[in-house]
Amino acid sequence: MSDFTNESEKFGTGGTGAFGAGPSDDTYLPEPEPERRPLRVGTIVWGLVLAAVGGLILVVQLTGVRLDTAMVLLGLLIGAGAALVIGGLLAVLGHRRTP
Repeated sequence: MSDFTNESEKFGTGGTGAFGAGPSDDTYLPEPEPERRPLRVGTIVWGLVLAAVGGLILVVQLTGVRLDTAMVLLGLLIGAGAALVIGGLLAVLGHRRTP
């Protein structure tokens, strides 16, 4: 017998299946779907705040409009705070309560 052996003989797979995966019994086992997490209100609100700030900076640079920085920031913070509170309340009230 030679020193060179077949991989299937060495590892006892019998040479069936792709890449030595073993015999197939023709059963289909679907992969479980990953759990989908709900969107978080805070992520959405802060994303909108950043988009608004970027949009305002772009408008100021392109048009030359002068904005009062303190008033713009105050409006953004009030709007973001209100959106966070309302979104949190809607998320809590929207959950179905099961006994």
